[in-house]
Amino acid sequence: MALRIAFKRTRPIPEWKKKEVEELTRLIKSYKVIAIADLTGIPAAQLHRIRKKLREKYGEDKIKLRVAKNKLFKLALERAGIDASKFEPYLTGNNIFIFANINPFELAMILDKERARAPAKPGMKAPTEIVVPAGNTGLQPGPIMSVFSKLRIPIRVQEGTIWIAKDTVVAKPGDVISEELASLLQKLGIEPVEIYLKLKMAYEDGVVIPAEHLYINIDEYRQRVEEAVRHALWVGVEIAYPEPEVMKLAIPVAVRRAFAVAAEAGYVTPETAEFVLRTAVAKALAVVAALGDKAKELGIEVQVAAPAAAAPAATEEKEEEKKEEEEKKEEGVSEEELAGGLESLFGF
Repeated sequence: MALRIAFKRTRPIPEWKKKEVEELTRLIKSYKVIAIADLTGIPAAQLHRIRKKLREKYGEDKIKLRVAKNKLFKLALERAGIDASKFEPYLTGNNIFIFANINPFELAMILDKERARAPAKPGMKAPTEIVVPAGNTGLQPGPIMSVFSKLRIPIRVQEGTIWIAKDTVVAKPGDVISEELASLLQKLGIEPVEIYLKLKMAYEDGVVIPAEHLYINIDEYRQRVEEAVRHALWVGVEIAYPEPEVMKLAIPVAVRRAFAVAAEAGYVTPETAEFVLRTAVAKALAVVAALGDKAKELGIEVQVAAPAAAAPAATEEKEEEKKEEEEKKEEGVSEEELAGGLESLFGF
């Protein structure tokens, strides 16, 4: 009985694949952040514009884009000593791989801002409101005028060309773009679609950051930071933390609190006398108000200064008031009377 041995033929690996894996491995080792963005629906022309803008603004030492096959990228990860299983959920469809030496959140912000315009295609939904501006279209009169009419765009023929009479909204967000509108927009040079690279994930120092955590609201984040700073300052004030910024707030607060304590305790000094007396008067008035009619039975009356008269008082009344004030100034208030008044208020 003859023994047959089957040998499986293996095709040699193309040289370009070997070089691609080597280059990807080098890039993975050279940059601190690796990111994956979706290439679905991005035309080559717009991708070229985005790549050019990034290269001119930031340089390839900061951000570098490379289109590669998912399998080759996975192989390069393994050769670079990185666990490729962390990337597998994102290695589907058409991807572009981004290598960066900046914070992954900053990278997401940059990619979100760097956008390229693209023409609208029939059947797609308008991403935003599309407006055809007034002015000279440069188009010659002819069958195309019926397209303007069908789309309800007011026109006139002037100087041998078609002019749009006024700015006209031809599509609102979500409207399906017809073939006639897509063709007309292209003829007018209007590209209403914005193309940008939307990240799937980013990888830094062994940590995978999904896309939903990469895009942050800067205004909201700023408000939260400011709120945290305010809370930190007031904690510092409460514990009297000896820092210049804290002490600017802590010292005035401590002074106000010291005056309040002195006023409550009835501690009289040249600096606190005014606060002590004000507090005492306020408490006395509160007690009288609480007593109500009982205050009159006890013989307690509160005299409130009457508002100044609108017309000037008689000369004689003024002179009498002046004499009374001068007499009071001469008599003054004795220390015994002041001590007695404070004793009746505070009970010491």
